[in-house]
Amino acid sequence: MHILRVANFVSPTSGGIKTALRAWGQHYQDLGHRASLIIPGPGPEISEEAQGTVYRVPATPVPGTGYSLMWSRVGLSRLMDAIAPDALEVSDRATTRWMGRWAARRGIGSVMLSHENMTGILVRRTPMPVGVAHLSADLVNRLSAHDYDAIVCPSRFAAEEFHRNGIPAHVVPLGVDLDTFSPTGDLQDYAPPAPGQRIQIVHCGRLSPEKNPGLSIETVRELLRRGHDVQMTVFGEGPMLPRLVRRAQNLPVVFHSYITDRAELAARMGRADVAIAPGPLETFGLAALEVLAVGVPAVCCDEGALQEVVGPGGVVKPSTPEAFADGVEELLARPGAHLLAREQAETFSWRTSAERMLAVHQDVRATLAT
Repeated sequence: MHILRVANFVSPTSGGIKTALRAWGQHYQDLGHRASLIIPGPGPEISEEAQGTVYRVPATPVPGTGYSLMWSRVGLSRLMDAIAPDALEVSDRATTRWMGRWAARRGIGSVMLSHENMTGILVRRTPMPVGVAHLSADLVNRLSAHDYDAIVCPSRFAAEEFHRNGIPAHVVPLGVDLDTFSPTGDLQDYAPPAPGQRIQIVHCGRLSPEKNPGLSIETVRELLRRGHDVQMTVFGEGPMLPRLVRRAQNLPVVFHSYITDRAELAARMGRADVAIAPGPLETFGLAALEVLAVGVPAVCCDEGALQEVVGPGGVVKPSTPEAFADGVEELLARPGAHLLAREQAETFSWRTSAERMLAVHQDVRATLAT
């Protein structure tokens, strides 16, 4: 089977979607299939990679987001016709929704991956009232379900947007590279900082409104108020970076530039005592899973899908600085917290995730053949 994947919201510094695309493509190929990918430029127009053939096409920058979008239906249709896939997999429910109809006209199956919570995105990124955002998201989701043969979500939280409208949606959790994201030492030898010693905290995730990164800054402020010696390292870029730097003035917060080397990122994250994962709209939380994989327990919010991912590898708290500071203290006092974090990460596999995605494609093909 030749699977063509298309994704608009991918950039040189984007995180989860780009990682998922790369991992799925590589495993599709390892499992005997052919994978191609169309994403926005810049970069080489065509490249052969472990994840398959990658086509980077001209795209229009979206101010203030760090993303560029592919808009040319004519150009994209011609490229897709030339690629001539057996199956289509689209990681975008809005700007490329027409591609489901493209696939239907050619008699091939189409799968749409929903990587975001549409209601939450509309509330946090637009002036829409909550009720209007809810109705708008329901409309977009119903249109997506009409245009594609199958919907896939990475968590039960993400699937709920479809299920509330009676729309079937498969839940296929993502995975983590357990070899790259591995502990730097023996977790059984880990000892939490003694009273008076500095606590190392890590925040890893895109710095955008829907990720609520300001909560991590305020958690540090609360821990300092309680008398703790802490330092937080922020890994990630995004439109909120300048605002967060100003907000963290005079606080022990270090903003680290984007790290392209995944092994280096893993090693740096693995030096932390505790991680903070504040995203209330995460539909999976790959950054949180990666930090668990290096053996660092995480405090996550009680909204979104993070609690599905973190499980016993951390604690779940309401989205307030006081509650998150409580979570940090709880994890520092929890025996074996770092071992539990790694064990939780080991329950997620990219190979299993890819096999489940392929099963969805095979089901669609079988349905179209009947």
